[in-house]
Amino acid sequence: MTATALPAPPGGTEVRDRPATAGRPPRRENRAGWLFATPFLVLYLAFLIGPVVIGLVISLFNTTTVRAGVGNWVGFSNYADVLTNADFWASMWHSALFTLLTTPILVLLPLLFAVLVSRLSRGQWFYRLAFFAPYVVPSAAVCLIFAFMYTPETGLITNAFGWFGLTAPDFFGSTSGAWFAVVLLTVWWTFGFNFILYTAAIQEISEEVYEAATLDGAGPWQQIRMITVPLLRPTIGLVLILQVLSSLKVFDQIYILLAGGPNYSTRPVIQYIFDTGFSNYRGGYAAAATMVYFVVLVVVSVAWFLIRRRNTSANA
Repeated sequence: MTATALPAPPGGTEVRDRPATAGRPPRRENRAGWLFATPFLVLYLAFLIGPVVIGLVISLFNTTTVRAGVGNWVGFSNYADVLTNADFWASMWHSALFTLLTTPILVLLPLLFAVLVSRLSRGQWFYRLAFFAPYVVPSAAVCLIFAFMYTPETGLITNAFGWFGLTAPDFFGSTSGAWFAVVLLTVWWTFGFNFILYTAAIQEISEEVYEAATLDGAGPWQQIRMITVPLLRPTIGLVLILQVLSSLKVFDQIYILLAGGPNYSTRPVIQYIFDTGFSNYRGGYAAAATMVYFVVLVVVSVAWFLIRRRNTSANA
C-alpha cells in the first residue's frame, strides 16, 4: 500500500497523503448487496425465525387451537408436562429407533452402489436416473404404492416372501412388521439422494490418481480401499449428518402408511406433536414439545460440528 506524495509547502516540509483504504467496498456496493439479499432475509425471518419465536411464546401459555388468542400465562408448566410425559418419550424413542434402523443402510448401501457404478465404462447415466427417480415421487404416492404391495395375500412384497418359502410378516398388525415395512419403503424412496451425492464426489477424484495406482500394481479393490473411500470421507460425513437429521424428522411415511400404529408403537415425535396440537387441541403443550425436540436437533448438529472441527484440526 503506497502513499501519495503531495507537493512540498513553502516551508520545505513534504506532506504525504493518508494511505488509501484497501479492501473496503464502496458504500454503493454495500447497498446493492443488501438490496439483493433483502428478499431472502424477509423470507428467512418470516418462515423460519418467525415461527420459532411464535412457537416459543405460545409454549408459555395454555394456548388451544379452538379458541382465539394465546390463552393464559402458565410459564414453564408445559415444559414440565412434556418432560414427565411417558408418551412423549416413547415417541422420542420411536424417532431414534427409526434413525438407528435406516441411517446405516442409507449411508453404506448408496456408497457401495456409487462405487460400483463408477467402475462402469458405459451406461452410468441410466443407473443415476433409475436410483434417483423414486426420490422425486411425492411421499403420499410412495406410501399408497407400498400399501398395495403390503396387502395380505395379494400384495407383491407379501407374495415375494412365499416365493422363497418364507412367511410374510404382518406389516400392519405387528410392531416388527410395521418397522420392516416403513424401513423398506424409506430405503427405496430416499436411496437415490445419497447415491447422487456419492457419485458427484467420486467424479471429483482425478483419473490420474487411479492411473498411477494401476501402474503401481494396485487392483480395483485396493484402489477402492486406499483411494476412493479415504477421499470420500468428507462426503460420507456430510451424508451421515444429513441422514441422521432427516431420519429424526420422520413423519410422512409413518403417518400415511401406518398412522403410527399398531397401537402407536411406531408413532414418531413429530406425529405426537401433530396429534397433540391438532387432535387434542393443546397448542401450548405441542409448542413446548416442539421446542424440546428443536433443542435436541440443535444439540445433535452442534455435537457433529464440534467433532468434525476437532478431526479437521487433528488432520491439519
